[in-house]
Amino acid sequence: MAGGMVVTDVGGRSSEYNGKVTWYVVLVSLIAASGGLLFGYDLGVTGGVESFPEFQNKFFPEVAAAQAADRTVDPYCSYDSQKLSAFTSVLFLAGAFFSLFATPVTRIGGRKLVMILGGGAFCIGAILCAFAQDLAMLIIGRVCLGAGVGFANQAVPLYLSEIAPAHARGTLNIMFQMATTIGIWVAQWINYGTKDMHPNGWRLSVGLAIVPALILFLGSLIIPDTPNSLVYRGKVEQARRVLERVRGTPNVDAEFADIVEAVENGKKVNKFAIFQRKYRPVLTGSILIPFFQQFTGINTIMFYATQLFAVLGQDAKASLLSTAIVGAVNVGSTIIAIILVDRVGRKVLFAEGGLQMFICFIVVAGVMGGSFNKSTGFIPQHSASAILAFECLFTAGFAWSWGPLGWLVPSEFHNIETRGVGQSITVCVNFLFSFVIGQTYLTMLCRMEFGTYIFFAFWVFVMTCYVLFFLPETKGVPIEEMGILWRKHWFWSKVIMNSEERAAFQKGDLLSAGVTTGAEVPATALGKGGMTVAGQDPMAKDLRQF
Repeated sequence: MAGGMVVTDVGGRSSEYNGKVTWYVVLVSLIAASGGLLFGYDLGVTGGVESFPEFQNKFFPEVAAAQAADRTVDPYCSYDSQKLSAFTSVLFLAGAFFSLFATPVTRIGGRKLVMILGGGAFCIGAILCAFAQDLAMLIIGRVCLGAGVGFANQAVPLYLSEIAPAHARGTLNIMFQMATTIGIWVAQWINYGTKDMHPNGWRLSVGLAIVPALILFLGSLIIPDTPNSLVYRGKVEQARRVLERVRGTPNVDAEFADIVEAVENGKKVNKFAIFQRKYRPVLTGSILIPFFQQFTGINTIMFYATQLFAVLGQDAKASLLSTAIVGAVNVGSTIIAIILVDRVGRKVLFAEGGLQMFICFIVVAGVMGGSFNKSTGFIPQHSASAILAFECLFTAGFAWSWGPLGWLVPSEFHNIETRGVGQSITVCVNFLFSFVIGQTYLTMLCRMEFGTYIFFAFWVFVMTCYVLFFLPETKGVPIEEMGILWRKHWFWSKVIMNSEERAAFQKGDLLSAGVTTGAEVPATALGKGGMTVAGQDPMAKDLRQF
């Protein structure tokens, strides 16, 4: 099938890697993945706090007035406030900006430093929001929170992809999404518990964001930086020691040689190399995957599930409970992704999740359109239960597909030349469109009503087609050998190589085909010290396998 070839050995020297999944690499990955708690806690706490009457009265009195107006206001429009939307979405605008700023910081100081800065900024934001006296102070706090998640979301997925052995990279990388879902779920239950703590329950909810921030901040102080980042900054001996420890063996010659060669070649490349022809597949993926992730519509649930259930007639406490149920499904389904991602691969999960989300949003739109009476605000109990059930099924589909894979795949399909800039683009695009969705969803719900979910179902269909036909399977492919994978793809091979380069690639002449990363040259072509042996046809045998 077009684009459907599964490759676990692309012809490099990865067969010589001797690393295993050690307790140390798992521990380090868990500490780094705690960066997802920041993002998740904010996603979970924000929508719930917005429904607290004391919070509305202090910062958004027009929303409180709309709630007090009972049914004289169209229930679809009762939360339609640009200021309320701005409170939610300004974090993502700040995150987009700071994710770009994180790129030079990462290059100079490493992944570890960026995670430390992210934890620190989030701590400051949590304190400012908890003690906010006016909307301006609240927004400044949200900007600091945005800086924290911008730094963390730029560095953590890269850290996990670089520290993990290739055969377990998907599982360990999804720890980031797992932490995100746990953060969402914990925040939802905290909101449920603080709802009746008058008048400052909301301050406790937002202030407890300091806990995940401290976990990341303190944890990042004790974990090592990645071998790739250390080599890039000239700390070669330290990088070798770290690699030996995380792999649990001193026999890391092949993998370490790949890293060193990839870094040396990466330093020769312009920092804007990602805009060159040969990197168009990864540039396209770095933009489309985060764009599509946001246009699944998941954040309409993560941000505004509480408001949606209130629109459908539930009281505040019941709305928070329904939201927590959705959060529990999110956590459980992410565990399924961890189990399956390195077994069935990325594309299977993408495709199944896309189909499931499409069906669920069509059903939700149909039930809302057919059962909800706007004039009375009444919806039959069985219809409300059906909407909750299908929103849970939608969340499950997202949580084992576009949720974790939207972060995993962009972090793993780059080589060293484009990884830092590419991840910053991914995070920036993700946050920009999180801002767009956060700022417009309540207005969309007011204007389009149940048609909002048909809108998102259309985008789910489009993104599923993209995955099926234009995204290669990356399961088990060493991170520094992705260049070969793109050259094997039915479509991208025509984009990144001209006819002469394609002919050279089929013959196994990688250099003439434009593959410049030393890690992508198979072991059969390497003599002593990793030098290419002249006259050999290194890829011919490997290519005939596929």
